[in-house]
Amino acid sequence: MSAAAPTPDVAVVIPSVNGLAMLVECLEALKGQASGGDVEVVVADRCGEDLRKHLAGKFPWVVVLAGRDDESIPALRDRGIRQCRAPLVAIIEDHCLVTEGWVEQIREAHAELPADVAAVGGPVENGAVDRLVDWAAFLCEYSHAMGPHPAGETTGLPGNNVAYKRQALELLVPERAELWEYFLHARLREAGCRFFFRPSMIVRHKRPFGVVEYLYQRFLYSRSFAAMRSAGTSGGKRWALAAMSLALPPVLLWRIFRRVLRGRRHVGKLIVSLPLIAVFTVSWAAGEIVGYVSGAGHSLEKVT
Repeated sequence: MSAAAPTPDVAVVIPSVNGLAMLVECLEALKGQASGGDVEVVVADRCGEDLRKHLAGKFPWVVVLAGRDDESIPALRDRGIRQCRAPLVAIIEDHCLVTEGWVEQIREAHAELPADVAAVGGPVENGAVDRLVDWAAFLCEYSHAMGPHPAGETTGLPGNNVAYKRQALELLVPERAELWEYFLHARLREAGCRFFFRPSMIVRHKRPFGVVEYLYQRFLYSRSFAAMRSAGTSGGKRWALAAMSLALPPVLLWRIFRRVLRGRRHVGKLIVSLPLIAVFTVSWAAGEIVGYVSGAGHSLEKVT
């Protein structure tokens, strides 16, 4: 008689929006920690049937869900959360590479921390290191999430390296299919939940960009973010927020510069990529202005 399959205690949910090559690299990095049966891996895909057939053959231990081709990343995440059953649910992105021991870090963290800790997260480091544009994009988007970062309680965690208690995620229905993690985490804090940062729980963000591509993606994300932030507010307040967004480029540049200098890592990359980062912050501000004034449009569904 064969031994019973282990009951999964951790689930990993991955929204698939960037195509096969990145997703395969992501799953290969996870394979040694997740193919033994004690970890559920759920990929919620919007890229098409060919990709899903390939995954079924190459990674039989992965559950692959078919999403609509216009389904947003928050909606794909929600689809994956609803599929899995483990008491701990981790979320990464299809271009993130987990590091050795990442799953065990999740187990240990949740076992050690108080019951009211809803989520544990860790650093996001750069995995696309060969081109200046990729350093600029990474520092623009993740300077707040890269190490060094002290262990302990925090008010926010990166949405692509986080592991939640399932009961905390159940507090967020139906918002979790509609909102970015920034807003979901705010709802959890309002409900009395706590977050902890674990420096040894590391993923590498490996997402190459073209300059125009990143400008467009930064605009789309910022537009959808601003629309979420201003939902239900008056027209006057939305216009006021739009006007305030004109000051975002220098404010964002200062924040990025301060974080990198404080951490004393990648200072040289920051300096040489500052012109590109400055351009990216203008796109960031433009997206927020449009989001406050005109709403999200179809920006949420186009973010990758």
